[in-house]
Amino acid sequence: MARFQPHCPSLRPTALAAVAACSPWTRALPLGALAAGLGLIGSVCAQTASPTASPAPVAAAAPAPAASASASAPAPAPAPAAAPAAAGGDTTLRKITVKGRGEAAGKDTLKAETTRIGKGRQELRDVPQSVTVVTEKLILDRHLDTMKDTLKNTGGVAFQAAEGGEEDIRLRGFSLQSSGDVFIDGMRDPAFYERDSFNWDRLELLRGSASMLFGRGSTGGAANQVSKQPQLVNRNQVDVTMGSHSYLRGVADFNVVTGEDAALRVAAMSNLADNDGAGNTIDKEGLAATYAWGIGTANEFQVGLYHLKNRNGINYGLPWLESGSATANHLWTTDPKNYYGAASDRNHGGVDYLSLLHVHRFRDGGELRTQARVSEYERDLRASAIRFADTNPDLAGNQPPTNATFSDATVLTRGNNVKIQDMRTKYVQSDYSGKFDALGMKHAVQSGVDAAHESFNNYGAVALAKATTTVGTPGDGAGVDESTRVITKSRAFTAKGMGVYAQDLVQVAPMWKVLAGLRWDKFQGDYLATVASGNPTQTVNGQVVANPCYVPANTRFKRDDSLWSKRAGLLFQPTPYSSYHLSYATSFNTSGDAYQYDPGTSRTAPESSRNIELGAKLDAADGQATMRVALFHSTKYNERNRDADTVSGCNYVLSGERHAAGVELDLTGRITPAWEVYGSLAWIPVAEVDSSSGATGTEAVGSRP
Repeated sequence: MARFQPHCPSLRPTALAAVAACSPWTRALPLGALAAGLGLIGSVCAQTASPTASPAPVAAAAPAPAASASASAPAPAPAPAAAPAAAGGDTTLRKITVKGRGEAAGKDTLKAETTRIGKGRQELRDVPQSVTVVTEKLILDRHLDTMKDTLKNTGGVAFQAAEGGEEDIRLRGFSLQSSGDVFIDGMRDPAFYERDSFNWDRLELLRGSASMLFGRGSTGGAANQVSKQPQLVNRNQVDVTMGSHSYLRGVADFNVVTGEDAALRVAAMSNLADNDGAGNTIDKEGLAATYAWGIGTANEFQVGLYHLKNRNGINYGLPWLESGSATANHLWTTDPKNYYGAASDRNHGGVDYLSLLHVHRFRDGGELRTQARVSEYERDLRASAIRFADTNPDLAGNQPPTNATFSDATVLTRGNNVKIQDMRTKYVQSDYSGKFDALGMKHAVQSGVDAAHESFNNYGAVALAKATTTVGTPGDGAGVDESTRVITKSRAFTAKGMGVYAQDLVQVAPMWKVLAGLRWDKFQGDYLATVASGNPTQTVNGQVVANPCYVPANTRFKRDDSLWSKRAGLLFQPTPYSSYHLSYATSFNTSGDAYQYDPGTSRTAPESSRNIELGAKLDAADGQATMRVALFHSTKYNERNRDADTVSGCNYVLSGERHAAGVELDLTGRITPAWEVYGSLAWIPVAEVDSSSGATGTEAVGSRP
């Protein structure tokens, strides 16, 4: 691939004195209050702990204490007393040296030191769970355009293929995306759509149960997309990537300072590719604009708009060629460029949202972060499942071709596979983080409250007659007029949730810390089936009886759940460069996680899970590299199964159990002056179904899920 990257960083003239000795990509510590109070003239150069937050101007008089700027940098020593005034009335101050090791910007390094995935900003060494951070540098270096591409660069993540691009993303063996464990800046991002990385500062992956932080879901962990933030440095960057299959992608990132403590950040993206006509075409665009004022001051405000539109193609796959033995069925040999779907097939979707943020910084270093987001998602998939035409209509059932009868003249049919959905979400949350001393111990407290309202609609569409094709005539250009489809709403789901949480990290001894956290959630689901589903009757033992799974049109199901989630951890930190942890955390999955109920799930309590982890985070003495290692054991111990003791397919019991256990290893950073590395490895030798009802459709005991 060719890559063209004009890079045009620039600095504000008013900030030149403060950063004259720094690289344009470093950050100045917010020493505004100190500078204003002492009348300092000169330059101070350091780094902040945040890859996205920008410092206050040096001359600002806002009450933002320097100690709160960096969790890993020591507070500056008290200034020595000023020298006596000279005869002319001038005051001469002694030289003040400020030392600290902050975190480099995400564009500059593969290594991260802090995270917000635990709600408040924390050092990674203080999180008693495994966290993998993919910085913007790695995203740019490896051309990781989507969330799927990025997750493939992290160990322990697997993709189970599914139709319609709905890969079941699994983290530590448990579903991630289908249970809604994807977030943007700590708030849920629940819909199915192709997420793009153009506005990311980083992607954070928290491993293990995390319902104490995020509420429902998060059995295997959670993925948090961290957005780019306005900064008090003018800089502009444009990346253009060209590649095979007519691939063309342009990404622009502009940061414009508009005032002493205000800036505008704009990111834009356009991406095209035809993929040799194989159906999986790419046509998408995105725009994100964020304006912030009061940056680095006691009260910071932010408003952001985001737009992403996908107009991609879809390849729905090919059927198995039967050989007469179920174990020998296979795909026929064909060029990957061959496309048998309809020319009118498409995979459209996207999201638009408005976000608001207010950060209040207390004089004692505490922070209250309140944010809200209103989002609209849409999905419009029109695809063709390719199947073999019946070779002998005179016989009962479909008679597909065999190896002996298969040829270029074999007829293929095109199905009607439609998924049309939309979703409206509203989220608001407020999180406090602060430190204090009490009972002779140091405390780092995080607490907060959040509320959510989600409205999901699913639509059905009348099938259209599609022309058949043959194995020897791929890409025949045949299609249908999709505008003639009759579309009706088939189901609707409204979810309301709220949660309250608190956790405390207590330093009980110089090298020991203990963490304890608790969260309460309330989840209400309201499901409306606007069209009937199932058959009104069924035959059991030769008798026609009512079907308990039948759902008449306009049937409503409701469910209300209240649950507690727990988190506990023990950290041993013998040096500033090493941290060892042992942790326990729980999570839950409600019956409404997939935004649908049936007569059985509406009466079934949530599933529960727990994660036990022993791990370590080891940093190089120069702070340039870090290694993470963890042993984990995750268990879902009351999994939802169909009841094998009844004839009702809609009777569920919480009798299932499964577990996964393994080891993970990450190595990130600069190991020599010439070598900067990133590696993520996971080995999960144990993944097993421990208990199952044995009903049809459930996994057998002892199988590997």
